[in-house]
Amino acid sequence: MDQEQFEAISLTPEQRQRMSAAAIRELLNSVVAQLVVLLITTLVVFVFWSNWAALSIIAGGMTYLIPSALFVLHLVLRLLSQKPASATMFLVGEAIKIGVAMLLMVLVIKVFGTNLVWPAFFVGLLVVLKAYLLLLVFKKL
Repeated sequence: MDQEQFEAISLTPEQRQRMSAAAIRELLNSVVAQLVVLLITTLVVFVFWSNWAALSIIAGGMTYLIPSALFVLHLVLRLLSQKPASATMFLVGEAIKIGVAMLLMVLVIKVFGTNLVWPAFFVGLLVVLKAYLLLLVFKKL
């Protein structure tokens, strides 16, 4: 069997800077898309449903938006500092993000109590989770 030799790609500082800038832009676009979709959904529910439903949508969306935005901030700061990234760092960050989201969900359930409108809560969570589709539609990702 013939073994092929692979050579590492070396980037010039300008190429590395352009790639980092594009990555930062896409990361920030994802958080902005999540926020925009959550706000639009909340407005629609507020107009056609109830105040508690609108608050439940916000709570559901924010349980994932907050940890997601913090993880994006961490990634952006890492890109700006030009520190090398690793798969382990990314996986640990994702695990922390999911753990914080779960803790926020428990907190929302305790704070809202019986006023939580479950379908609205899940809609808020779902629209934030799937907001990247908006970026795909508008070819920003």
